[in-house]
Amino acid sequence: MSNIKDKVIVIMGASSGIGEATAKKLALEGAKLVIAARRAHRLKAVVESLPNAEISYTAADVTKKEEVQAVIDLAIKKYGRIDVLFNNAGIMPLAPMSENHFDEWRQMLDINVMGVLNGIAAALPIMKKQQSGQIITTDSVAGHIVIPTAAVYCGTKFAVRAIMEGLRQEEHENNIRTTMISPGTVDTELPNTIKDPQVVQTLKENASKEGFGLRPEDIADAVAYAINTPESVAINEILIRPTKQPM
Repeated sequence: MSNIKDKVIVIMGASSGIGEATAKKLALEGAKLVIAARRAHRLKAVVESLPNAEISYTAADVTKKEEVQAVIDLAIKKYGRIDVLFNNAGIMPLAPMSENHFDEWRQMLDINVMGVLNGIAAALPIMKKQQSGQIITTDSVAGHIVIPTAAVYCGTKFAVRAIMEGLRQEEHENNIRTTMISPGTVDTELPNTIKDPQVVQTLKENASKEGFGLRPEDIADAVAYAINTPESVAINEILIRPTKQPM
């Protein structure tokens, strides 16, 4: 029997890619879902593609803590609890640091780091009261290694690893599980946040090659695996690369 069935799961960054694939996977497993992202029309399309699912959506920007809180409040209003929060929103603008892309640096910090913290801050009081819950965050292989043009992006993902490990240490006695999903290259819209069109094209071509890029559904399977384990088991990190990815 699936441990996913009837769990109340909130997914941030659910309008495309990993978030969309995970919503569809968990819906088919019988979860009760609340999904959020900035693009309401994309969320609506996800909901309409799952006519038999118990799923609600609302627009939210993870950089705005009041909007993230509203997503959590919606889940509580509908179901009275939250079993899982999946912090999945993120961006990846790449450029050498010498180009001084201050606005991109700030945006990455706001979405990749503060977005995660806003989700934790909204869900944690409820999970502590419940004495149960699971917080999952999309990290990256870039949270384990540093490469040129990705220094700031890597910095945000290293930060997420520190935050999630600190959360684990602080909340394990409250029966709150933490999970980081650290994918390598995935064929999603993430490269669209890069301004250099040649870099975007190269990344997209690599991601679509067999063995060089993962599908969003591969990551959704990993998320479902982590959720499906018994409450006595905490899968703290899944590092998942395409077979042919060298880094």
